[in-house]
Amino acid sequence: MIRTMIVDDEPHAREELEALLEEIGGCEIVASCSNGIDALKAINRIHPEALFLDVQMPVLNGFELLSLIEDKVMPHIVFVTAYDEYALKAFEEKTLDYLLKPVDKDRLKKTLRKMRSTLRSGAHPELTALTIERIPCLRKNRIKLVDLADVEFVRSSASGVNLVTPGGTFFTELTLKLLEDRTRLLRCHRQYLVNIAQIDEINLQEGGGAEIRTRSARTLPVSRRYLKKLKETLLL
Repeated sequence: MIRTMIVDDEPHAREELEALLEEIGGCEIVASCSNGIDALKAINRIHPEALFLDVQMPVLNGFELLSLIEDKVMPHIVFVTAYDEYALKAFEEKTLDYLLKPVDKDRLKKTLRKMRSTLRSGAHPELTALTIERIPCLRKNRIKLVDLADVEFVRSSASGVNLVTPGGTFFTELTLKLLEDRTRLLRCHRQYLVNIAQIDEINLQEGGGAEIRTRSARTLPVSRRYLKKLKETLLL
């Protein structure tokens, strides 16, 4: 049985696809989500093998959701869309397959055969060009999407990972490593990433370290290990 998850903001579309999968057989529906935020939490918790993913969704679209999934838990992706223009991009992202709405049963059978063959081979999903432009953050009882350009720096501590912006500090469930790999933020310390565009000045210190001062006058450390790369990036 293929451990399968469905993500679509339309209840009818989710129900229809689930019914088809159950009729064909061979899949265990481990989760069904109506939005990208809930889907990300479920993927991190359940680790499905296959993800049938709608492209056009509010808040986070399908491509944005993919950019937030850690490589180690990335399922095999099948895009489900009513928009044929997205099909080419889906293949460019090396997803397993795509289905056009309304989903055709015979076409779905073909996708499942391809899925089983891929899973038997042990191949891991290899998606390319995944970049994060908006970072989902938790604040009280709401989720805020913070534009990457607004981030001054990111710090990791015992309390978690926090984005620091001119407008305040926001907690995110994304890891520092994922943000380093999928954004333009640069590592300057074991616990910090910095937005180069938000740097006002760098103060060099004795011992080989340094301190960054951001445009809003916040400070963060630069360790000797990362100072060389920081200088190279700034062409110093």
